[in-house]
Amino acid sequence: MLIVDDNELMRTLLRSILRSGGYQVIGEAKNGVGALELAQRLRPDIICMDVVMPQMSGLEALQTIKGMYPETAVVMVTGTPSVDNVHQSIQSGASGFIVKPFKVGKVLDTLRQAWRSARPGAVALSGGPESA
Repeated sequence: MLIVDDNELMRTLLRSILRSGGYQVIGEAKNGVGALELAQRLRPDIICMDVVMPQMSGLEALQTIKGMYPETAVVMVTGTPSVDNVHQSIQSGASGFIVKPFKVGKVLDTLRQAWRSARPGAVALSGGPESA
C-alpha cells in the first residue's frame, strides 16, 4: 500500500487505519510527483491518493500510474468531493473514492472492494491483503 497526501496528519491517520486493517504500508509521498517515483520503484498493489496536491494533482498522477500499471488499484481521497472529481477519477481508472474525514469502516470497505476489483478471484485476508 502506498499513501499519497500533502497533509502529514492525514498520512499519519490513514497509515494507522490501514495498519489496523491488516494492510502493509510500504511508502508515503506528499504529491503526485513523489507518487509516480514510488509507484515505479515499489510497485504497490494499492495506492490511496489525495485528489488535490501541489506540483502534480492526484488526478494527473492517477492517469499516469494507470497508464503504466493498469493492474494497480488506486483509491482517490478527498475532503471536498465533487461530481466532476468523482467522474474524472472513475474515468481515469480509480478503483474507489474515500471522503475525509475518514470513517474507519468505510476506508477499509472501499479498499477491500478496490483490491477485489483489481484482482478478480483474489482472496483478501480478514482485514486486508498483507502484501498490499
